[in-house]
Amino acid sequence: MTDTHADGTPRRKLVVGNVGGPFGVRGWVKVISHTDPRENIFNYTPWLLKIGREWTTVELEDGRPQGKGLVAKLADIDDCDQATTLANVQVAIYEDQLPKLAEDEFYWRDLIGLEVVNQDGVNFGKVKKLIETGANDVLEVHGERERLLPYIDQVIQKVDLVARRIDVDWEADF
Repeated sequence: MTDTHADGTPRRKLVVGNVGGPFGVRGWVKVISHTDPRENIFNYTPWLLKIGREWTTVELEDGRPQGKGLVAKLADIDDCDQATTLANVQVAIYEDQLPKLAEDEFYWRDLIGLEVVNQDGVNFGKVKKLIETGANDVLEVHGERERLLPYIDQVIQKVDLVARRIDVDWEADF
C-alpha cells in the first residue's frame, strides 16, 4: 500500500488503537482498540504501526478476544522478543479503509470542529468532542461557554459536513 492516492494526494492515517505488549511466546500481541465495537479493529488490514517516528505496514494474520482484552498475530512477528519491541506503539489504518456510510450517517471524527448553531441563529461554538453515555451520545460544544447537547433526533436538526455546521433545536440560555 502506498501513502498516496493515484492523484498524488496523501492518504490520511487514522489511529484505531495501540499494541499493549506481548501475549505468549509465539509472537502474539495484546491490542487496545479504539473502535466500536472493539473487535472491529480486526476488520482492517494492513495495520500501520508507528515505530519511532516511522509508520510501518504490517499484515494482520489473526485476531481474537482473549479474556477481557484482544490479541493479534501480526505477519513476521514470530516470538515474544519481537512482540516486545512493539509494546505501546500506535495502530493506524488508512482513512479510506473505513466502510462508506449512508448519507445521513457520520463518523464521530467528522463532527469534531463543526460549528453548532441553534434555530435562532445563535452560534454555540464548535464541537470539541463526543461523549458516549450509554443512553445517547452527547456533543461537547465549546464557545462562549461549554454546552453538552444530546445527539438525538429532537435536538440535531441537520448536519452539513460541507458547510461544517450542525443546526440544533436548543435554547441559548439552556
